[in-house]
Amino acid sequence: MNPQSALSPLPSIAHSDPKHPEKLSELLERLARDAGDRVSMGQIATALDDRSFGAFLLVFAIPNLIPLPPGATMVLGLPMVFVAWQMVIGYNKVWLPRVLANYSVDRATFLRMVTRVSPWLRNAETWVRPRNWPLNGPIRERLFGIFSLLLGITCVLPIPFGNWLPAFAVAVLGVAHTERDGNCLALGVFTGIVSITVAALVVGFTGAVLMLLF
Repeated sequence: MNPQSALSPLPSIAHSDPKHPEKLSELLERLARDAGDRVSMGQIATALDDRSFGAFLLVFAIPNLIPLPPGATMVLGLPMVFVAWQMVIGYNKVWLPRVLANYSVDRATFLRMVTRVSPWLRNAETWVRPRNWPLNGPIRERLFGIFSLLLGITCVLPIPFGNWLPAFAVAVLGVAHTERDGNCLALGVFTGIVSITVAALVVGFTGAVLMLLF
């Protein structure tokens, strides 16, 4: 990657279409075809429009699902908090700091990346698709953001083996939000509630033990 802005704008999805009939794999393939010489992170976020929240939640949740040294999730969980907070305060799409937004790859590299991920996305899209989407309106979107924020904060907490489940919930919610799949959303919410409950029990039990010891 190179911190150089791409020269040509990328097409985006109309914000007025809540169901987003174009699949994510098709969108990425179209961007790869229509892109200029370079493609920046900011352009991709703009092209994804309001779908960028789900996409970036998914991207930032994935590293937290990989076994890492203790304490690593305290850093890797912060980007999820960053994205979710933007939903809570009412942003229409993800805002990226200038340094990150200007990060770019050449068109050939972006095309290779899309070619590699497209088969996986197409397979996932046979199960995840626009249906039963309940988050129509800014208030419901902010409630979604609050819930995602709680999960992100849970991932940041130094709870032994307590970060994987909330990170998985955020990943599921990211997929649901990107594809507008209400069924997938229900699964993510259920997993998120379980993960927050487990984290609260662990924190409460740990606090009780510490009080008895000291």
